[in-house]
Amino acid sequence: MEEFFATWGDWTWWILAVALAALEMVVPGVLLIWLAAAAAVVALIGLVLPLAWQGEVALFAILSVAFAYAGYRWSNQPNQQTSDKPNLNQRGQSYVGRTFVVAEAIENGRGKVTVGDTLWPVSGADAQIGASVRVTSVDGAMLCVEPA
Repeated sequence: MEEFFATWGDWTWWILAVALAALEMVVPGVLLIWLAAAAAVVALIGLVLPLAWQGEVALFAILSVAFAYAGYRWSNQPNQQTSDKPNLNQRGQSYVGRTFVVAEAIENGRGKVTVGDTLWPVSGADAQIGASVRVTSVDGAMLCVEPA
């Protein structure tokens, strides 16, 4: 190990950082970039402080664990951004509270309403064609309605 560090000298950690960063692009996951960052920090510290190779390896090990943990915490934090369209991928939820016209009579609790140019299945109290109903909730692709 001593020969390896003696041969490559200060370039060892830079080469390792670049190699790990390049591997991050090929290997799936998000771990190697944190190890590359740890190697780069060891290389930077090596420019300022003369450390024995054992100290550099120990520092790399400590920084690798710290950076990997920090990366894990950063990537798994709850998303704090609020969207201007929170129901974008839940179209039915965007219809809750809106009123629509019955297109196929609601009989025995089932029928259809016109939403734009589409017919949506509904469940609720019986209603005749042309009656107005208000969406109260959504159950899968079924709109739950009540008379408006």
